[in-house]
Amino acid sequence: MSNEVDEAILEDIEEPESLEWLFTFADMIMLMFATFVLLYSMSTPDSGKIDAALQSVAAALGGKESKLATSTISREEAGVILDQVMLNRQIQVAQQKVFSDVKLLQTKKGLEGLVGANFEDGVITLRAPGDVLFNRGDVALTEKGRQIMMEMKDFLIQHADQTINIRGYTDDQPPPSGSRFRDNWEVSSMRAVNVLRVLMSMGIEPKRLTSTGLADMNPLFPNTSEEYRALNRRVEFVLEKRVSGK
Repeated sequence: MSNEVDEAILEDIEEPESLEWLFTFADMIMLMFATFVLLYSMSTPDSGKIDAALQSVAAALGGKESKLATSTISREEAGVILDQVMLNRQIQVAQQKVFSDVKLLQTKKGLEGLVGANFEDGVITLRAPGDVLFNRGDVALTEKGRQIMMEMKDFLIQHADQTINIRGYTDDQPPPSGSRFRDNWEVSSMRAVNVLRVLMSMGIEPKRLTSTGLADMNPLFPNTSEEYRALNRRVEFVLEKRVSGK
C-alpha cells in the first residue's frame, strides 16, 4: 500500500471534535421527559391538555414517538415508558465507560492511529483498515491482522456484556477476472467470518459474535480515487450492551 494511502488512513481515523456536551444535553432532555411521565402516572390530568402536550413532545422528537400522543395512556403504560427511559439512560452511561476503556486500548496497546473508534446512541464502533488486516483480494488475516486481533482480545474479554457484530466492507471494484470469489459480497462475508473465527479461537464467547458482509455498502467516502477506496475497505466491530433477559 502506498505512503499516500497510509497517510489517508491515518488522517481518517483521527478522533473528531469532542461532543461530550451532547451527553449533558441528552441527560437534561431525558430527565425532563422521565419527570413528565412520572407526574402523569400519579395524577388525573385533563385529557385535552395532556393530549396537546404529548403531541408537542412527539413533534419535538420528529414524530418518532407519535404513538405517545394519546389521551388513553394508562398508569401502567406510563410506568413502562419510564422504565424504558431509565434503562436507556443506564445503557448510555455504561457504554460511555466502555468507550473510555477503548481510549485506553488505543494508547496502551499501540492501536492509536490504526484502530478508530466512534460512539453514537449507545453503540460503540471500532474500525480497522482492511488493507492492514488482509492482503489485497484475499480473505485470510495477515500476520499484522492477527496481531491487532490479539491486542483487542483482552479488551473484548474484559467487557463480556458487549455483543460484537463484525462487519466486512469492500470498495466498489469487483474481484479481478479469475478470482475464486464471485463478488464483493462473498469477499466481505468471508473476511468477517474469518475475523469471527480468529476471535473465537482466542477465547471470545461464540454467542457474543455475529458476522455480516456488506460489500461496498455504506462507504465512508465516495469511491472516486484509490485513496478513498482504501479507506472504504475496512472491518468494523459494532459493540452493543447485552440487556439481561434478552
